[in-house]
Amino acid sequence: MSRADRNAILLYCLPAHRGEEITDEVFESNADSIFLEAENKLHAQKGIMVWLNDAQKKR
Repeated sequence: MSRADRNAILLYCLPAHRGEEITDEVFESNADSIFLEAENKLHAQKGIMVWLNDAQKKR
């Protein structure tokens, strides 16, 4: 993030391994956008599960 534009937004797919993939400072300063991204991922995964379940029922 130190090289990114100062208006850059970090979107990170959880789980995050702090200290290995992302620093605590970067994670905490971007937590709002990171958790919004995680919520979007959750809803997408639930949609895929519903779609797969519906496809299985039609067999």
